[in-house]
Amino acid sequence: MSPILVRPVREQLEHDRVIRLLQLKLKKRHEVATNIGPDQTVPVKIGPVQIFPDLVLTTVDKGGKLACTVEVETAESVNHLEAMAQWAHLGRARVPFHLYVPAGSVDIARRLAAENHVNLSELWSFHTIGDQTRFTLVHRAQAPEPRRAPAAAAKSK
Repeated sequence: MSPILVRPVREQLEHDRVIRLLQLKLKKRHEVATNIGPDQTVPVKIGPVQIFPDLVLTTVDKGGKLACTVEVETAESVNHLEAMAQWAHLGRARVPFHLYVPAGSVDIARRLAAENHVNLSELWSFHTIGDQTRFTLVHRAQAPEPRRAPAAAAKSK
């Protein structure tokens, strides 16, 4: 359960709507399971902690391996408590962690992620105009450089 025990109704509706939009968008490349509201059905175990991210992406092959976790926040839930209770754990998982925040909360989300040492693979913003929601990639972590064998590294010098 999120530290935001009771989100204002309007924000909860927006939160759930964004999750459903992302589910439709992301299901082209992954199997997508959601944890919306009280329907906490797909946990992710990270060390001793069990978390219920908003979206859990798995591979479409038979293995169904965990591919990514996604958390959607509203203006109300971009805060220190949320960053410590969920983002920090999801950022420690061995799979990419994507965070979606309202456009006006990007700077706060960046600061909170840095303060709490959250390993964000991608940070996205979203805003709604009328009945359309637009998603904008704000930050993508650089892929780690492939490790070279010590002999190859010595030869290149």
